[in-house]
Amino acid sequence: MMNKVLMTAASAALLMMSGLAAADDASAGMALAQKNACLSCHGVDKKIVGPAYKDVAKKYAGDKGAKARLMAKVKAGGKGVWGEIPMPPNPQVSNADLDKIVTWVLSLK
Repeated sequence: MMNKVLMTAASAALLMMSGLAAADDASAGMALAQKNACLSCHGVDKKIVGPAYKDVAKKYAGDKGAKARLMAKVKAGGKGVWGEIPMPPNPQVSNADLDKIVTWVLSLK
C-alpha cells in the first residue's frame, strides 16, 4: 500500500515538473521572439505586418515537416504564403534560438 502511495506521489511530481518545463520552454520561446524583434511584425493572436502566431500554429497543426520549413523560412525570408508583404531574412538568429521560437509558435492554440 505504501509503495503504491509513493509511486502515485512520484508520478504526480513528474507530471508537475514536465508541465513546468513546458511552461519554461514557452516563456523562453516568447522571450527569444521578443529579443529578436519577431513581435515587431507578428502578434501572438493578431496580425501586425505578418500573420498572428496562433494562425501560423493553426495552419501547420499536424504537419510534421512544418518546423524545419518554418525555420528555413525565417532564416531566408520569403513572401507569398501569407500575402505579398515579404518577410526579411533573419540569418542573425541562431539555430538554437530559432528552434525554441518555432517550437513555441507551433505550440500556440
